[in-house]
Amino acid sequence: MRNLFKGAIAFVAVIFATQLAQAQQKIGHVNLAEVIQATPEFKTAEGQLKTLSDGKTKELQDMYAMYQTKQKEANDKARNRSEANKETVDVELQKLGTELRDIETRINENQRVAQEELNKKEEELISPIHRKVSDALTAVSKEKGFSYVFDISSTNIPYFQGGDDLTPALKTKLGISATAAPATPAKK
Repeated sequence: MRNLFKGAIAFVAVIFATQLAQAQQKIGHVNLAEVIQATPEFKTAEGQLKTLSDGKTKELQDMYAMYQTKQKEANDKARNRSEANKETVDVELQKLGTELRDIETRINENQRVAQEELNKKEEELISPIHRKVSDALTAVSKEKGFSYVFDISSTNIPYFQGGDDLTPALKTKLGISATAAPATPAKK
């Protein structure tokens, strides 16, 4: 009976110690999107991505303008087609049709390549920022004794209330002014 009593006390002590340890764990949250967008590196990356995107857009617009010019030329030739010039115009229209299909193929290929280049450049520029912020978050969390830190900018957190907001501490760790407004997200 005495062993049973000692076992029960030991069990209650283990449960109590576990509950006490869990109660002492600190939980915090951070808005990683806000922090990432406030970094100088992100603002630089955003500018580089916009420049690249604008250049690719200009190239595609120029190609599309060429396509429209050829399309207008083909429409004009088709309107001016008569029995007298039927054979000559048909040959010219066939040639223009081939040119239009070639231009359309080049436009589609350039769109695909441009999107791949933008995605690759975005990954190249943004990944180091994510690593830097993640490393700083780990350091801040350890310094402040947090067991769990949730990213409230993620859609994976349906609800949170309370806890400590580590966003200002993380910005300080990264040398970002706590009052810096977040940048607008990069457009793809």
